[in-house]
Amino acid sequence: MPTSNLYIGCAGWSVPRDDAPRFPVDGSHLERYAAVFNGVEINSSFYRPHQPKTYARWAACTPPGFRFAVKLPRTITHEARLRDVDPLVAQFSAEAGALGGKLGVVLVQLPPSLALDAGAAGALFDLLKASFACAIACEARHATWFTEAATQLLADAGVTRVLADPVVGYHGEFVPTAPLAYVRLHGSPRIYYSRYTPQQIEDVHAWLAQHREAWCILDNTAAGAAVPNALELLELHGRGVAQSRDDQSP
Repeated sequence: MPTSNLYIGCAGWSVPRDDAPRFPVDGSHLERYAAVFNGVEINSSFYRPHQPKTYARWAACTPPGFRFAVKLPRTITHEARLRDVDPLVAQFSAEAGALGGKLGVVLVQLPPSLALDAGAAGALFDLLKASFACAIACEARHATWFTEAATQLLADAGVTRVLADPVVGYHGEFVPTAPLAYVRLHGSPRIYYSRYTPQQIEDVHAWLAQHREAWCILDNTAAGAAVPNALELLELHGRGVAQSRDDQSP
């Protein structure tokens, strides 16, 4: 059974020229993108704040079923390193919260140097849960975030452990921490550049299909590979949905 709620998209809504014929001609970049994909990851929020009216405009120009994942600012994750961040989270909540019901996920991406501090991490997750009604996902990249203790902390907090490629910080079997699956494909072997092969995309689709709700974000944007890979994944999902409907027909 194909995933009933699968959000497929890219890190940002730029459309490469070669892929433009697959998108509507009219509208803003986001409107054209959202006519094809049902999700997007906003990474610019990691680097700089956006005004609430900007988030509200983005929400207003996308279809009802479209959802945004928004990355937590680096002032929280990389500079403050999760400590004493209440004012920063409050500011971010006031900004990104303007997406309303179209805010699907808050993404917490941690630096490879940040080891697990259970007290600081638990406090942050509690604060995020109190500030947002959406899902919280965490992409950690230090080995201490993949221990049994870290798995329990994430599970207790209801935070999704991100499955990323390339893998950073752990070896062995991936252990999920929440029902929601969140996959980030950064490009491999050359991160942010490499395009995934059709077989790799099929493998990703097969994994996603095992989950009732999932996100898959293509972050190999540097050379324009993200959009064609995301289109390939979207086509596979469409075929799966069509096949499922045929199988259920009397």
